[in-house]
Amino acid sequence: MRRPPENGEAASEEGIGGWGLWGQQETRRLGCAGPDRCGQALLQIGINMMALPGGRQVDSITLQGQRLHLMQVDSVQRWMEDLKLMTECECMCVLQAKPISLEEDAQGDLILAGGPGPGDPLQLLLKRGWVISTELRRIGQKLAQDRWARVHSMSVRLTCHARSMVSEYSAVSRSSSQEMGQVEKLLMEKCSELSAVTERCLQVENEHVLKSMKACVSETLSMLGQHFGQLLELALTREVQALVRKIDASDNIYTTESTTGNLFSLTQEGAPLCRIIAKEGGVVALFKVCRQDSFRCLYPQALRTLASICCVEEGVHQLEKVDGVLCLADILTDDSHSEATRAEAAAVVAQVTSPHLPFTQHLTSFLESMEEIVTALLKLCQEASSGEVFLLASAALANITFFDTMACEMLLQLNAIRVLLEACSDKQRVDTPYTRDQIVTILANMSVLEQCASDIIQENGVQLIMGMLSEKPKSGTPAEVAACERVQQKAAVTLARLSRDPDVAREAVQLSCMSRLIELCRSPSERNSSDAVLVACLAALRRLAGVCPEGLQDSDFQQLVQPRLVDSFLLCSNMEESFV
Repeated sequence: MRRPPENGEAASEEGIGGWGLWGQQETRRLGCAGPDRCGQALLQIGINMMALPGGRQVDSITLQGQRLHLMQVDSVQRWMEDLKLMTECECMCVLQAKPISLEEDAQGDLILAGGPGPGDPLQLLLKRGWVISTELRRIGQKLAQDRWARVHSMSVRLTCHARSMVSEYSAVSRSSSQEMGQVEKLLMEKCSELSAVTERCLQVENEHVLKSMKACVSETLSMLGQHFGQLLELALTREVQALVRKIDASDNIYTTESTTGNLFSLTQEGAPLCRIIAKEGGVVALFKVCRQDSFRCLYPQALRTLASICCVEEGVHQLEKVDGVLCLADILTDDSHSEATRAEAAAVVAQVTSPHLPFTQHLTSFLESMEEIVTALLKLCQEASSGEVFLLASAALANITFFDTMACEMLLQLNAIRVLLEACSDKQRVDTPYTRDQIVTILANMSVLEQCASDIIQENGVQLIMGMLSEKPKSGTPAEVAACERVQQKAAVTLARLSRDPDVAREAVQLSCMSRLIELCRSPSERNSSDAVLVACLAALRRLAGVCPEGLQDSDFQQLVQPRLVDSFLLCSNMEESFV
């Protein structure tokens, strides 16, 4: 909350509702130029109020004393003294008039209490859009429960929100297009239709008639939702176009920074907005920024925005069209760029090579620059000054090993195993299960190569993998628990693949890996009841038992190794822990 100006401070114009403007407006309204006139004016107001019916007359002596007192008290200070009582009284009135209800429908009315300021069409659209979407969902829920009174009242409220969005956006935006005008008209017609039909439903008692009317209400609600979605997309597209044009045409670093920040905020609203940004040239404009030396300090922000946009297929396609991979390779291989810039470039690489996105597998341009990118990313891992930088670089490397098998051979030639295993002992770079997840992913994918086993043994990698089988979450959050499960699973997979080499298998047995694998199989709590970890541990145990069967007891052999894998899995997954 802004504070009022102290005595002697100049009142600044802060806009509508600002303290400075409030003070100036009061002075002009009272026609006062100084403390004397201010006191006289306030005194006159007091006299007029006392002369109203119910007020009592005061004599001239009292009025003289009041004039002297008022001249000595600043008007704002007096207002601040009275404000506490006025506010408490107003709060009590609101509390007494507010119904206590178990319904959560009132949230839609309260969400705009701290609404967007004037001239902020994007925030207005997002806030109003969220409220209207929520109202549509709630009306659908009440309709399914046949709560017609609630359906009607919420329909009326929905109409108010829709009308407010249309009028407020029209007030702050430029002249609307003909298409937007048509969709606005259709939306308001459907809102009126919904209010009218739900009002008629309140007066109907026949269940069969209500059932037929319910289908009509449902259809109207569906059409209303479609028109609302069309209008919101048209309006957001228009605002995104304005932002992209501003970035594209600007040569001012501060304007570009502000506009890019607004674009990044939009990408955090979800995939639909990322698609709009990609379609309207956002990727092209951001890569234009990343190719200008005068904007070097903005590279991290622009790259971070690009990484968010490339979570959708349209973003990746636009990146390939503008040779974005080549630009990323240039940034990663240029040591004159800051570590933060190269880390954000690594984040974009990690995004566009994600194995979870099917459309990233068609990046033909990536293969041309893959060797340069892999080399630069491994160097960034080696020189990373923080865990965040190492995480971004190692995540990009891990995804690339899924992207193409040649990457594993490149990493082997670049002594990546030594770099990664050395990093595991550096708590400044590797301090979370998320980072260890990336490292063990790279090791698991590299372990398909026969030459990998000797490097693992040489760098004491088997012991490190053994430690990963005991990964435990510290905070207990679902994300961290899931990361620990992935680390355990991939460590077991790596061990199973490497155990094709007898030397690796014997070292694993000497380090009691078989005992840990048996514990993970038999104790659900050790693997957080994860079936994926169980399958990987059974596979690794069977591979080790094939080389060194003497390391197993008869019961373990008969239950975990000898049966079919599916039988052992069922046995262990149904096993209950003993608390004796």
